[in-house]
Amino acid sequence: MSIFSIAIHGGAGTLVKGLMTKELEAQYRDALKVAREAGYNVLKDGGSAIDAVETSVRFLEDSPLFNAGKGSVFTAEGTHEMDAAIMEGENLEAGAVSLITGIKNPIALARDVMDKSYHVFLAGEGAMKFAEDQGYEVESPNYFYDEIRYKQWQGIKDSDNFQLDHSVKKDGKFGTVGAVACDQNGNIAAATSTGGMTNKKWGRVGDSPMIGAGNYANNKTCAVSCTGSGEFFIRGVVAYDVSCLMEFRDLSLEDAADEVINKRILEIKGDGGLIAVDAKGNIAMPFNTEGMYRACKSSNGREEISIYK
Repeated sequence: MSIFSIAIHGGAGTLVKGLMTKELEAQYRDALKVAREAGYNVLKDGGSAIDAVETSVRFLEDSPLFNAGKGSVFTAEGTHEMDAAIMEGENLEAGAVSLITGIKNPIALARDVMDKSYHVFLAGEGAMKFAEDQGYEVESPNYFYDEIRYKQWQGIKDSDNFQLDHSVKKDGKFGTVGAVACDQNGNIAAATSTGGMTNKKWGRVGDSPMIGAGNYANNKTCAVSCTGSGEFFIRGVVAYDVSCLMEFRDLSLEDAADEVINKRILEIKGDGGLIAVDAKGNIAMPFNTEGMYRACKSSNGREEISIYK
């Protein structure tokens, strides 16, 4: 039996220690622990990596603390447009959705695209029609309403400004969520979900649902989930870049992840972080911002819940 492990994130950015109350920090740590344990228990019971990452991300989507599912930010039109992707490393199967509204757990819909359609990526009205065909209920906008997210939007509404959720200094609400895992059979998987950026227009899509940019898994190398300034992560093809460095330059998981986050993405002025695992159960969680909500647990005894550097 190989080492099994899981890592999760809840966004990276300007997490300055003095700006968060002890109570709010405790809430974040508790939410990360619950999501981590839910996924880890799947692995401990002999479950698959793909089931583990979906399980953890669903818990994060159900928390209003993170910019995914229930805590998604407001668009310029005052709606919520959510994106998600999931991928398994054994057969390189993947599913993704973008610009969906009213779906409580976008990651579950991405999983259904992978398992129940011939496609990888569905968006907008088509993705919603697929959800309807699969029997999904559409939640009312009230389910996604959050006072802090609303105030965030009100501050820049009716302007051409948009706000990358992970770089907001004035409150403790942060971003995109994700999970990566290695199961007892040495199979790996990655899942990522987001509500995008505050006041986004024109059907903007970030890196989170894009296979190879914000989410990727391949048993030969690694599983990766990214968080940060999406436009830069798309241009840097970040998730696949980590895999590429492992495959073609023979770098370790940690060295490849560090090269991408602390050198390559910075060279094009991108900021953020990622979580990654390989098929041996190794974990990497680099970021080039002040902090990243993150947690991990491995059968070799490694266990962590962290926010700051």
